[in-house]
Amino acid sequence: MSPLREVVSVFLRLGVVAFGGPAAHIAMMREELVRRRRWVSDAQFIDLLGLTNLIPGPNSTEMAIHLGYLRAGAWGLVLGGVCFIVPAMLIVMALAWAYVRWGGLPVATGVLYGVKPHELLVLFGAGGVAALVVPRRRAVAGAVAALAWATPARVMAAAAAAGGVTLGTMTLVFLKIGAVLYGSGYVLLAFLRADFVERLGWLTDRQLLDAVAVGQVTPGPVFTTATFIGFLLAGWTGAVLATVAIFLPSFVFVAASRPLLPRLRGSRRAAAFLDGVNVAALGLMAAVTWQLGRAAVVDPLTAALALAAAVLLVRTRVNSVWLLAAGGALGLAWRALHA
Repeated sequence: MSPLREVVSVFLRLGVVAFGGPAAHIAMMREELVRRRRWVSDAQFIDLLGLTNLIPGPNSTEMAIHLGYLRAGAWGLVLGGVCFIVPAMLIVMALAWAYVRWGGLPVATGVLYGVKPHELLVLFGAGGVAALVVPRRRAVAGAVAALAWATPARVMAAAAAAGGVTLGTMTLVFLKIGAVLYGSGYVLLAFLRADFVERLGWLTDRQLLDAVAVGQVTPGPVFTTATFIGFLLAGWTGAVLATVAIFLPSFVFVAASRPLLPRLRGSRRAAAFLDGVNVAALGLMAAVTWQLGRAAVVDPLTAALALAAAVLLVRTRVNSVWLLAAGGALGLAWRALHA
């Protein structure tokens, strides 16, 4: 198998089975690509992980892009990221379609009723751990430029210029978020709420929590929450544009930052910058978790679910997917009993 085909095969599979958030994704990549396939050494893998923490964007997706480049060059950079993103995007698009069609039915309402109290704690708890524990060429540029030209990036500009105000604004907001967001997918909630709930008023807090819950319980990057929101706001076209817009900056940042790796390794200034970003991200997550908690914890049962999730997250190593699945099942059963 050629290196490029191997990149496609590995990251398509990871995109389908990688549940559990960025930390779990990175652990799976290390097991598969360092221990089993020996694409890189442990030292190289840790260097790449440190570099992803110094640039904006989703850490696990950027690791896929870095590792694809190391294995298969410029096209590996492009296809490593795309193949990791696309399976999750398709799954989330299907769930968004079902949500729009059946979201008001008791079965969907019941599942989300039980999931959301767990979701807030999973997002804040896992994000807080990540923020506190993270350690203190031409061919590439051409491939990234080709990716930007070949994707709906041209459609974004056309939509903004041709009077498609809602579609153009939505796309540009996701492009901005992808270009400035530090702290991995767990900080995404704060940015989405500031723009789509407070500033634009296009979503309610409950819709936002539903979108983030779907992004969390599906495999692949948590940033596919953007796919769900794009579908809610503008259908299939909105879903594709939102996905491209939020992920495109990651490809550019990875390509641009690769030559800087030797200089950044061991840099005290870079480490201090990262520490400051992590502390700010943690505070942001705490504030938004409190604000959205009022929309998720609405009665004694949801309060009990939130408390149980908090205890399990602190005292065990339970996978967040199982917490969310259990919450959904309990919410469904509760609503069925009181139907």
